[in-house]
Amino acid sequence: MSAYLLIRVEVNDLDRYRNYMALTPAAIAKYQGRFIARGGESVTLEGPQETRRLAIVEFPTFQLAREFYDSPEYQAAKSLRDGACQAEFVVLEGLDPSSS
Repeated sequence: MSAYLLIRVEVNDLDRYRNYMALTPAAIAKYQGRFIARGGESVTLEGPQETRRLAIVEFPTFQLAREFYDSPEYQAAKSLRDGACQAEFVVLEGLDPSSS
């Protein structure tokens, strides 16, 4: 069953954050993840105005999403964004296709 990594980031040092962004795609791909959305146009339809950078990454399983986040590859990339932003990462299990 798929899992989705929901990411919200308040960037305060774009140059340092770009270094992080350059490394994350390879780490995500190693764990069979793929970006569904990454920093594109968004609009808040309800609730407080969202001004943070948003991304959604799909993984084949919840376990692979966790393995990605805990991996040495991602932790090395993550260290590049320390101090460059405040981030929220949430993994959400997808629906079982047979339950639709």
